[in-house]
Amino acid sequence: MANVSTTGRAPNQQPQGTTPPYLDKLHQQRGQLQRTSTADRVAAILREQITDSALLPGDRLPEDMISAALQVSRNTLREAFRLLSHERLVVHELNRGVFVRSLTLSDVVDLYQMRRLLECGVLREVAGSPLVLTAVSSAVTEGYGAAAQERWADVGTANMHFHQAIVALAGSPRATEAMRGLNAELRLIFHVMHNPRAFHEPYLARNRDIYELLVTKSPRVADVLDIYLRDAERLLVGAYERAVPTSERSANDGSTT
Repeated sequence: MANVSTTGRAPNQQPQGTTPPYLDKLHQQRGQLQRTSTADRVAAILREQITDSALLPGDRLPEDMISAALQVSRNTLREAFRLLSHERLVVHELNRGVFVRSLTLSDVVDLYQMRRLLECGVLREVAGSPLVLTAVSSAVTEGYGAAAQERWADVGTANMHFHQAIVALAGSPRATEAMRGLNAELRLIFHVMHNPRAFHEPYLARNRDIYELLVTKSPRVADVLDIYLRDAERLLVGAYERAVPTSERSANDGSTT
């Protein structure tokens, strides 16, 4: 089954025989892998490439180039691909290879349901407790700093850091890991927004407002975040419906073909 792009941005394409640009970043990140490197670490590096938009929906992930860039065996890389497939980040296409997955409309709805359950649940759980908000504050500052330089993709990254910091308030490694996976999937959705400034800029102030509600221990903070997430979901669903013909919206279901 062909991988359907939902983004309006072409996957990273280059003339035959040339090196994909994301491989340079993999070379730089090779130092994160030690002699005892595992598929988990390889998967983490590739997940980060997706979250940072170095890898786009529809990008092919060639085993030979990636294993050489990271200096790992193909068996280790295949295990990393298997882990990422379970996270719904990549898909294997028979006789074609492994590709970064393009998400469906139902993925958008499901991801935002999961975000509300996780993020709003965390805020309700920690309500009234003493909180260390350094990471939340830093993410707000990071977003405004990127906006001042009109780096709108980086504003989106700062927004992800903000929501990761919200979930980290629970002090749960499992919740933190779950949010990390959601952030990677979310990046695959955000590419459908052709005007990242129009999408991300309004949430700078909304992130700041949530931070201030946390500082004052407002009991309203979870409800405010719930509305925030529902607004973002509506924008993304609308953009997705405009970008992808109805007949194609469920074409890429992430299954092995």
